[in-house]
Amino acid sequence: MIAHLRGRILEKHPNRIAVDVNGVGYDVFVPLSTFYGIGDAGGEIALRIYTHVREDTLALYGFATRLEQDLFERLIGISGIGPKLALAVLSGLEPYDLVRAIERGDVARLTNIPGVGKKTSERIVLELKDRLPKVVDAAVATETPAPQSSEVRDDVLSALVNLGYHRPLAEKAVAAAFTVTPDGGFERTLKQALRELAK
Repeated sequence: MIAHLRGRILEKHPNRIAVDVNGVGYDVFVPLSTFYGIGDAGGEIALRIYTHVREDTLALYGFATRLEQDLFERLIGISGIGPKLALAVLSGLEPYDLVRAIERGDVARLTNIPGVGKKTSERIVLELKDRLPKVVDAAVATETPAPQSSEVRDDVLSALVNLGYHRPLAEKAVAAAFTVTPDGGFERTLKQALRELAK
């Protein structure tokens, strides 16, 4: 079983990255919370890995932090939630926001995530409320603002549509995100757009 990968980023997409480890390329599915924190293609990367093996599939899921991996593993332990849906949950809410939503029993906030219905949200709260990993306050990473452009707008919109949000809804969220973070780059704008969609 693969538990950790360290190498160079070959390709980077909002839900998947390709990692070159000594000449071998690994396709790794990642939540947006991990995608935000990694560098650009060509940069070095280290990921915690969950290896998912089934009769017809071997898939790698990568995480930047222990909390993300803990939440992922707890989510897939719930009946009816597979790795893809668990990744969607982690992409729909930042890990700390997800923990808070579960602790507060905020079913409505969880139901805002694409692919997560009311019954699934209720099951997540019921099964994880008393079994969440202990959350330690994380240092807020400093982000260098980058000038906004139509390219950033298009990239953020494309990422949201790929995550399952309807285009008109995604367009409104991107417009709202630009008013809050007018000088943010791709990652900051995408984060803010997801916050807008979770309201």
